[in-house]
Amino acid sequence: MPLTVLTQKSLSLFTAVGGWRTVAEAVVSKTVFLIAHLLTGQVPLSATVAVGAVVVFAIVRTCTDRKYWQAAGGLVIVAVAASLASSSGEAVDFYLVSVLVSVGAGAVFLVSLLVRWPIIGVVVGGMRGERSGWRRDRARLRRYQACTAVFLVKFSLSTMVMVPLYLAGQVTALGIASTLLGTPATGLCAYVCWRILRTEADSTGSDPAITAPSHG
Repeated sequence: MPLTVLTQKSLSLFTAVGGWRTVAEAVVSKTVFLIAHLLTGQVPLSATVAVGAVVVFAIVRTCTDRKYWQAAGGLVIVAVAASLASSSGEAVDFYLVSVLVSVGAGAVFLVSLLVRWPIIGVVVGGMRGERSGWRRDRARLRRYQACTAVFLVKFSLSTMVMVPLYLAGQVTALGIASTLLGTPATGLCAYVCWRILRTEADSTGSDPAITAPSHG
């Protein structure tokens, strides 16, 4: 039963942030821009096509799910990327947002580990309503640190791959790397973290993501 609840909770959280449509938007926008640029060589046109593709997703999402903030969020991110590329005339700038996110997130996750306030613990602990109580549980703290380390590896790898490609102006390679090391890699990390946290549910018979801590 606890594993079933954990699975349902994970799926509910995945749905809350947009589900597969959010994944599709992230992948499609980068892929469409790259293909359009390879075919036309025109940065503004390619950026416009990428934004147009996400607009279609946003309209469909708004009409079917009425989830305006999810639709707007994806559109804003792509619009910023398109604006950067169009204003500079450099295709690699379409992926600058992804590069900066990897660098910034990697730094935040690293610092959180060093100060023993792992980001995953802060997020999951907040979901459980236990505030900082999880830090007094060594086993749970280790699991949260392990989960945070998983994402740190992902962001570090993304940074090491994408920064040199961006600086070298390698549009095709950067586009492929940004696509694969973005949402798909994040999904894989989330699954690995789910497996790590599930071991706590197996051993304690409780759901580490939703069971509130006891008091008194």
